[in-house]
Amino acid sequence: MTWILSPKTSVTLPTAWYALSPIWQGGEEIIQKGLPHTQLAPAWQMLMLGDGSPTRHLQLLTGEPTEVDVIDMSPIGTNTDGAPDLIQAVPGPRLRRQVWLRTASGQRLAYATSWWEASHVDEYLQNRSLPIWASLARLRTELYRDVQGIYYGHCAGLEAEFKQSGPFWGRHYLFWHHGRPLTLIYEVFSPYLTKYLGATSTSEG
Repeated sequence: MTWILSPKTSVTLPTAWYALSPIWQGGEEIIQKGLPHTQLAPAWQMLMLGDGSPTRHLQLLTGEPTEVDVIDMSPIGTNTDGAPDLIQAVPGPRLRRQVWLRTASGQRLAYATSWWEASHVDEYLQNRSLPIWASLARLRTELYRDVQGIYYGHCAGLEAEFKQSGPFWGRHYLFWHHGRPLTLIYEVFSPYLTKYLGATSTSEG
C-alpha cells in the first residue's frame, strides 16, 4: 500500500498522501524507552524520538536552511483521511497539508503530512511556505511535541520522490498548545540523511 485514501464520509478528497506500509511499528511505550541500537542507531533515535524541531535539526545537519515545498492544502471535513487514530484529537472540520522538507539547494530530506482544525490554520501558518517550526517560532507559540508512533516500512511513491530505496523510518506526533491538540503530523525521513547521521542501525555494514 503506497497511497492511503480512506473516505468514510461524502467529502471528496482531491488528493491522497504518502504513508508507509510498515514492516515494524511501535507506540508510545517503545518511544519512551528507546530502541536497541542494532535496530536504530543513537543519532537516528535523537532525530526520530526526540521532541525537538526536525526542521531545525535538518538545518544544523546540512548547514543549509531547511525550506518547504507545499504540495497539498486540502479541506477534508471530518474525514479521518486514513490518518493515525490520533486525528480524532484534532477538532473538525480539518485541513490536510503536505510538504517536502529540503535543503536550499534542492535536496529532499523528509516528507510531512499534517492535519489542522481548518478554522485555525491561518492563525498558525500565516506564511504557508515556511516550515511549521519557523511559523510557530515567529509567533512565540509554546508547544509540546508528543511523539506517539514510529514506523519502519516501504512506500513506492516516496522511493520515486526521494530517489532513494526504502525501507524508510517515519513517525507521527501531536503538537500541544495551551493543553490542547493543535495539529497531528506524520513524517518520513529520507535515507539520504545517512550522509550526516551515519547508518540507521549499528548492525548495518
